[in-house]
Amino acid sequence: MGKNAAELIQGFREGKYDDLLMDIYADKSVLDHQRDRYIHALESFGEIFGDNEVDIYSAPGRSEVGGNHTDHQRGQVLAASINLDVIAVCARADDGLMQVKSEGYEQVAVNTRALEVDENEFGTSKSLIRGVAAGLQEKGYKIGGFHAFMTSEVLGGSGLSSSAAFEVAVGNILSGLYNDNSIDAVTIAIAAQYAENKYFGKPCGLMDQMASSVGSLVNIDFKNPDEPVIRKVNADFASFGHSLCIVDTKGSHADLTDEYAAIPVEMKKVAEFFGKDFLREMDEAELLKNIPAVREAAGDRAVLRAIHFFEDHNRVTKEVEALEKGSFDRFKELIQESGNSSFKYLQNVYSNKDVNVQNVSVALALSDLLLRGRGVSRVHGGGFAGTIQAFVPDDVVAEYKQGIEACFGEGACYVLKVRKYGGMKVL
Repeated sequence: MGKNAAELIQGFREGKYDDLLMDIYADKSVLDHQRDRYIHALESFGEIFGDNEVDIYSAPGRSEVGGNHTDHQRGQVLAASINLDVIAVCARADDGLMQVKSEGYEQVAVNTRALEVDENEFGTSKSLIRGVAAGLQEKGYKIGGFHAFMTSEVLGGSGLSSSAAFEVAVGNILSGLYNDNSIDAVTIAIAAQYAENKYFGKPCGLMDQMASSVGSLVNIDFKNPDEPVIRKVNADFASFGHSLCIVDTKGSHADLTDEYAAIPVEMKKVAEFFGKDFLREMDEAELLKNIPAVREAAGDRAVLRAIHFFEDHNRVTKEVEALEKGSFDRFKELIQESGNSSFKYLQNVYSNKDVNVQNVSVALALSDLLLRGRGVSRVHGGGFAGTIQAFVPDDVVAEYKQGIEACFGEGACYVLKVRKYGGMKVL
């Protein structure tokens, strides 16, 4: 059963839920902001959909810590859910329509009785809602109508996976309203990826959805994507005196889908040369012994991208070991190696469509100059535009933030906390 919206608003105003918010967002400095944000979301729901008993759900953005473009080749990743999230105030609806009003966007409605793929919806939020519902229904779960107001702090195009957080939020709403919160995090993540691949038209791997859905700092092995091996990593960056910073370089992701899609396509070309479907199914030694022939068959960039996969896939194991042994200096060395590999071999730091626009490259260069060996930085997420990630000693965070924002604007540098919860029912 949902809770009375007016009572929830009063509870937030009185600080009744402060401990819960602190538990979720792991940062006392954002407590006032989050309290106000939840009140605003509850009031907005009432203005749009009327006074109802409601549930509140949350799904976090994610930060890819290790394993850049390894998930779609069934490799390993190290990922963290972060304390920027989508929150959804929702109520069950009996008309079979899933109606979502995302703050700042037009309200959309999807009929649960019409869940087939519609190519005219590619690239829209409607396609994601429809796809998640279809994915869960195909697995035998109940679906149904709902009204939802959503507000997100996971910026679109930021490399923090706003689409995955949105998908995971929809999955948790359907789990809570129609399945007694019984749908596990992995199943919701798989349905979310299905939505993005089949309904949205983006050939992404499973890391974004899995990290958002599962939560915490996790090592995920996608050797069998239907049953990924997930292991939580017991490490707190704050205990090492470092902060996780994400810098939004304000680069546009427009017209970059083909750049992203080319990476798995080229990696698969190399795998197919050896009669395999994915690079994970072969050994790097086979590639090294046959580079001349593979270059001829798949092209030089495909060879370089395959080398990146093997090296970064193996590097994840080393990163986890370094963190668990408390060797943060070694961890930072590995992060820097990963960044160098992405730049030189994976080649996802800027688009060849316009080499005069290199926001990410500039951010990496500026980070090197500001940090001068005290911290490390690397491209973050899909690449080509968007964000970089930096691990910065706490005593130079202010200096780093000031220097990087002098170039990319106030608010461009996010100092984040790892959140221990993935997609969840808040209240």
